Amino acid sequence: MSERSNLWGGTFDITLEMEDQSIESGHRHYYDRSAYQSPLEDEVKQGWLLRPAMDMEMKRKKKKRCFNINPTVLIRTLVVVAVLAGFVALVAFLATRRHHHRPPPVQDNYTIALQRALMFFNAQRSGKLPANNHVSWRGDSCLDDGNGYLNGLEGGYYDGGDAVKYSFPASFAMTMLSWSVLEYSAKYETAGELNHVKDIIRWGTDYLLKTFNSSADTIDKIVLQVGKNSSENCWIRPESINYPRPVIPCSTCPALAAEMAAALAAASIVFKDDHKYSKKLVHGADILFKFATKGEGERYAGGSDPPSNFYNSSGFWDEFVWGGAWMYCATGNSSYIDLVTSPGLAKHAEAFWGGPDHGVHGWDNKHAGAQLLMSRLRMFLDFGYPYEEMLKNFHEQICEIICSYLPGSHNFKRTNGGLIELNHGKPKPLQYVTNAAFLATLYADYLEATLTPGWQCGAKFYPKDAFRDFAKTQIDYILGRNLRHMSYVVGFSDHFPQYVHHKGASIPGYIKHQSCQEGLRWKESKKPNPNTIVGAMVGGPDKHDGFQDNRSNYNFTEPTIAGNAGLVAALVALSDGSKTGIDKNTMFYAIPPFSMP
Repeated sequence: MSERSNLWGGTFDITLEMEDQSIESGHRHYYDRSAYQSPLEDEVKQGWLLRPAMDMEMKRKKKKRCFNINPTVLIRTLVVVAVLAGFVALVAFLATRRHHHRPPPVQDNYTIALQRALMFFNAQRSGKLPANNHVSWRGDSCLDDGNGYLNGLEGGYYDGGDAVKYSFPASFAMTMLSWSVLEYSAKYETAGELNHVKDIIRWGTDYLLKTFNSSADTIDKIVLQVGKNSSENCWIRPESINYPRPVIPCSTCPALAAEMAAALAAASIVFKDDHKYSKKLVHGADILFKFATKGEGERYAGGSDPPSNFYNSSGFWDEFVWGGAWMYCATGNSSYIDLVTSPGLAKHAEAFWGGPDHGVHGWDNKHAGAQLLMSRLRMFLDFGYPYEEMLKNFHEQICEIICSYLPGSHNFKRTNGGLIELNHGKPKPLQYVTNAAFLATLYADYLEATLTPGWQCGAKFYPKDAFRDFAKTQIDYILGRNLRHMSYVVGFSDHFPQYVHHKGASIPGYIKHQSCQEGLRWKESKKPNPNTIVGAMVGGPDKHDGFQDNRSNYNFTEPTIAGNAGLVAALVALSDGSKTGIDKNTMFYAIPPFSMP
């Protein structure tokens, strides 16, 4: 009998040997031993001697019964059988008919918006597109990216509307999508989108593995960017690009490398059933994290990331906490939990400093996400000494942050329409709002999972539903419940932006080749985009709830993969309102028990 073993080597099956031992030890009440006793010798002989006579008598009686059947009884029996058979057939027919005509379950707005938001990633794919991409106006593009650099840099995602691939926001997007899958895989499956979102993540991680020598044990550089933003003097579809695209490598970029490590580590748990691929992701994450910290951890004394026109990191210590937390979840290696709970690292990261951006989770600031992730470890695993003190501090910080999102707090202003101003009135506010909605909903579900009715925010106690209600009001605003009655997600509702800042969406698909200057007429056109980029969340309104549907004003109308990742995470967390709850165990599958036998 084969033996089934769990992750840590224990067995779940009972062997035959164990069964015998249980019988010998006195557990005889499981069967009747008399049922196994042999018949007496006389009984055997008697049965054998009398068998011919008994057989003859039985044949005679059977023959007699066959010739004495009453015709009336036979007819009645056949009628009864026919009636019963007809009744059974009728019931089966009605049941089948009812099953075939049963209306499909009604999907809530969050589920519908989720399905659309995921489609945006299909529209952002670079390289050779798969047959199931399902965006009719997109085609293969930039197949020569990175020729001669390692094994090439084909694939990945364009960041926004300008056909540039930035590793930093792409990594953050993959981390957020992976986190949402690990928490809400059942909801993705209910929505019919689990395989889709996993394909989206894998398309991103496959590319990230190309941006450094992922098969080596050590690396000295990673790719920061492919392509160049030239929207001012060049406006063509990605499919029409035939000029060389620069590859910008980086030899000192701790924030980027730690974020990439977080993305690969989180994805390795998503793909844990594909052991070979998961192991490849873990290896890549490990060498990236070592490259980020130079192996020095909190004693890192190296430089910061190089300046960028669009994605400048304000610091790298928060990425060290964020990336280290994901590395621990992916590997169970205690060196990572030792690092992220080090008071020195938290001090470097200014994890407990107030500041104007305290609690604003985004591609540059990972404090809030890291603190919630660390609180998850404390709430469900109960570490105790020596980690409890720092984990408790992280937990108190995230509780304070989530409380600051509620209407009763004065940490953040709100527009007249009710949108929280997490970036204090600066452009592109929606990407931060969606992240906050995800964190608040996730926090409410953590309270639900630990049977905690709510939380004390200052002098007032709030039930856990208050945090979910905050998330709903913000996502509802984005989906159209605002002063303009406009959905900021393209393709959702009847009123959404028509002039999205996106080269591919603004140029008809039948135009295959054109020069940079020829394409500018499409940018300046007064007509709406010929292609609907379904699911794209644009930058969003200003602090007065105003919005300019203008293709040239990217602050209002440009979507990004980092922004849409937060939207997807928030939507799946809120979807299927009749069901709450998270997957408590999958994220911790690699973490060993604290007391091994």
